Amino acid sequence: MKGKKVYVAGHRGMVGAAIVRRLAAEECTILTATRAELDLTRQDAVEAWLTSNRPDAVFLAAAKVGGILANETYPAEFLYENLILEANLIHAAHKVGVEKLMFLGSSCIYPKFADQPIVEESLLTGALEPTNEWYAIAKIAGIKLCQAFRKQHGDDFISAMPTNLYGPGDNFDLKSSHVMPALIRKAHEAKVNNLEEIVMWGTGTPRREFLHVDDCADACVHLMKNYSDDTHVNVGSGDDIAILELTKLVCDVVGFAGKISHDLAKPDGTPRKLMSAGKLRGLGWAPQIGLEEGIAGVYEIFKRGDYLERRHD
Repeated sequence: MKGKKVYVAGHRGMVGAAIVRRLAAEECTILTATRAELDLTRQDAVEAWLTSNRPDAVFLAAAKVGGILANETYPAEFLYENLILEANLIHAAHKVGVEKLMFLGSSCIYPKFADQPIVEESLLTGALEPTNEWYAIAKIAGIKLCQAFRKQHGDDFISAMPTNLYGPGDNFDLKSSHVMPALIRKAHEAKVNNLEEIVMWGTGTPRREFLHVDDCADACVHLMKNYSDDTHVNVGSGDDIAILELTKLVCDVVGFAGKISHDLAKPDGTPRKLMSAGKLRGLGWAPQIGLEEGIAGVYEIFKRGDYLERRHD
């Protein structure tokens, strides 16, 4: 990627910011645009910006994201905004002749009861998890759009599907956050307020896979350099953990020694979601940041207040 102009769409998000940090070692020119500078939901604006800046490569990390509660509350926004911004960028990248584009999806694209670990070929073989189907459908459409441009026009557009990510830039707003930052915040507030317990959603039995966002960014750059095919690639750690065990680990890292109770009125979501790491490992990449090490680093960020809450107004 040396000497290339690389546009990172969504550079202020957790994944996009990590990709920008990783690209600093690649001797490339990094292009970014804030939301005020470029509204990705406007097709004319996207085409004009790409025509003016002429990137050689694009990382499409921009997305409207959130946890179960946010997906349940704003289904129309999650489906529409993700569909329109990805369609605008992928189509414009084709029109201006971008050499390579990577579309970033999510492990939620897979069927709720897919065989574990989930291989890439499991896509569209069963019903989705209802609590995030709106986001998942938009991401599936992005994968298929990249495949369609590759098939019809020969564009070198690829897709990567990260697992549950955490790390610098995470969202700690309990109204819209994912499980990891929510647990860190709950454990911290319980500790500083001398509470006797923290309350976790559901039974704690579902199992989830987690990957540090800096590992994800490294994997994405590796794929951009070394992969060119229509099949999307899972990007994960290859290991999973029960939510209850994760909660205990977070409490240990934070230093909260109280009780963990369950709000059984809240949904568990998918029983298990572990992606197969075989394809990515076969391409010569493996993660470097362990789960406990990663959680400790994120907790330090949270304590410093070095994050932004993303609210729905």
